[in-house]
Amino acid sequence: MRQPPDRIRRFTQGQRWIHGCLGALMGVCLVTAAMLYWGPLSALVGRRQLVETVHFTSGLLLPLPLIVGAFASAAFRSDVRLLNRFLPGDWSWLRARNRRDGSISSGKFNAGQKLNSAFVLAAVIILLATGLMLHYFSVFPDDIRTGATFVHDLVAAAVAVVSAGHVWMAWQDPEARRGLRTGFVSRSWARREHALWAAETSTGPPGDADHGGASTRPRD
Repeated sequence: MRQPPDRIRRFTQGQRWIHGCLGALMGVCLVTAAMLYWGPLSALVGRRQLVETVHFTSGLLLPLPLIVGAFASAAFRSDVRLLNRFLPGDWSWLRARNRRDGSISSGKFNAGQKLNSAFVLAAVIILLATGLMLHYFSVFPDDIRTGATFVHDLVAAAVAVVSAGHVWMAWQDPEARRGLRTGFVSRSWARREHALWAAETSTGPPGDADHGGASTRPRD
């Protein structure tokens, strides 16, 4: 896709597919979990065995988009490095009340997005591990199964809350949604929300800073 002159490429098609597939699988896990654990919905839907199969299968597939992205997309690996790097300015961003007015410059990802990505990765690992324990319950003693059930349910509830907040915040920012839908964001939005990244993509070659300069023309 040709880059419009007034816009900056934020995500490649591969990155958008990874995000979409992970979000869809997580959504299926949450919906089927509600069908299994909430009595009125469980009675309404029925077909518990089918719901359990869909839930377990989607849970098994949950890490797949991340694994494929890690091997197949250089742009995804570049973003992972940025998300994994917490800078001094990120602490200022978290403490500030006016963090969204552009007065505190962020790289390609702000501190909230970095924390969210860390939470999602940890949740995927924990849910997969505890889900396998619950599925193959005969292999484990009662105390391990009880602990796995508690952790699985607790993390799933946390994922539901964080996901609802993530969707709500995305709904408040049409330009961010456009970036995930088309891969491009306006330069004015980039300068306001991610000033360091916008400056890097406009002025210089890719660097090792938390600016994401390579994302003007990333390759999968």
